[in-house]
Amino acid sequence: MTTSEAGRTADEKDILHASLDRHRDAVLWKLEGLDDEQLRRPMTPSGTSLLGLVKHLAAVEYGWFVQTFGHEMEPLWFDPYQNEDMRIAPGETSERITAFYGRARAAADRVITDLPLDAPGRPAGRDLAVSLRWVLVHMVEETARHAGHMDILRELIDGTTGDHRPADGVD
Repeated sequence: MTTSEAGRTADEKDILHASLDRHRDAVLWKLEGLDDEQLRRPMTPSGTSLLGLVKHLAAVEYGWFVQTFGHEMEPLWFDPYQNEDMRIAPGETSERITAFYGRARAAADRVITDLPLDAPGRPAGRDLAVSLRWVLVHMVEETARHAGHMDILRELIDGTTGDHRPADGVD
């Protein structure tokens, strides 16, 4: 049974996690085969780039999963509250940003694995109580939304389309 097949018949937590992983993988696929200039190129009037979206997604994975549930988070070198998570600074390499996303994803996965869906959390700077279930659903939405943005940006760069590698066979 493939990972995607298991994700369709598993329990609720595993289904949500598999859905998140599918969109996370699509995010990384959108970067494949492009050079550094293409990855950092602002493609909209607001400055959105493929690499900026990855940096943003890493920051929100750390925030929503790790910080919300009181786990240790690596120090950020930028201020996500000043929209710096959507911008790539001159000294930030593609490798640094994709490695950051990998670490954020791994840290989030530890929280997902360790906590039950009903675990309570409190997002930083908000008077709000959330459950891990709510955060998983929110992050599936957030990641899918930005993966869709990346679909459009990638098509504008080199014509590549689709929401997954053709060999993945998942619709």
